Amino acid sequence: MPDVIKTLSSQLAQDPDSLVFLRLGELLRQKGQLDTAHRVALTGLERHPHLPDAHDLYARILADKHDYERAFDEWDMALRIAPDHVGALKGLAFLYFTVGDVQQAAAHLEAAQRAAPDDPGVAQALALARGEAGTVAAPEPIAPAARPMEEARVFAGLEGAQEGLLLLDASGRVLGGALKDPAGRDVTDAVAAYLAGVSQEAARTVKLLALGKWTGLAAEGNRGHVHLAPPSSDALLLVVRDRAVPMGRLAIIAQRAALAARRWLEAHA
Repeated sequence: MPDVIKTLSSQLAQDPDSLVFLRLGELLRQKGQLDTAHRVALTGLERHPHLPDAHDLYARILADKHDYERAFDEWDMALRIAPDHVGALKGLAFLYFTVGDVQQAAAHLEAAQRAAPDDPGVAQALALARGEAGTVAAPEPIAPAARPMEEARVFAGLEGAQEGLLLLDASGRVLGGALKDPAGRDVTDAVAAYLAGVSQEAARTVKLLALGKWTGLAAEGNRGHVHLAPPSSDALLLVVRDRAVPMGRLAIIAQRAALAARRWLEAHA
C-alpha cells in the first residue's frame, strides 16, 4: 500500500485537478494518517466543491477525527448535491446513532438501501437499527453539582461556549452558559426559572408511559431550534441555535455539550 500511496501522490502532484485525490485520501484515512488525509481531501474539495464524493470523503475523515458537527455538514452537503448518495446516507445514519436517534438512523439507512439494495453493510446496519429502535441508552446518572462553578467554564472550547448553551440544576439555578433573545437582552435567569423542574417532570412522564429514561427533547421554532437533555438526573441542559443549524447537527452539538456538562458535574460533585 505505501507504493500505491506514493504512486497516487505523484499522480496528484502532476495533475492537481485529478480525481485521484479521492482514492488517495481514503487510503490515507484507512492507514490512520488522518492529518495528511485531511489535507488531501480539503484540497480536493476546494478544487471540486460540487462533487458529492469529495464531501463524503472529507466527512469520513472528520468523523474519524471525532469532529462530528463538521462531518454532519459535509454529509448534508453531499446529499444536497446528490440526494441518493449512499455514502452520505450511511454517514448521517452513523451520526444519528451516536446521538441516540435510532429512528433517524433507520430512516437514512432505509434510503441508502433503496439506493443500493445489494449493499450488505447497509442491510446489516438497518437490521441493527430496527432491532434497537426504542431502546436507546440514556447517559449514566451522576451526582448533582454541589458547589457554584467558575463562570462559564463548563462549556469552554465548545461551539457557542457562553451563549446558546445553558446548564441548570433541578431548582433552576444557573450553573453555566448564557442566553439572549433576538434583541440581545439577557434572558438567562428567566429561562432557567421557567425550566426549573422540567427534568423531573420529563422523568416522571416517561416512567408513567413505561418509556424508560428520557434522553432528550428537540423542538423547532420560527426563529430557531432548541434541544433539551439531562446530563445528569438532577440537571438540565438547553441548547439554542438559529434555524440555519439543522436539527441533526443540533443534536450533535447538544451531545458534546452534555458530555462537557457531565464531566464538570462529576468534578464539582
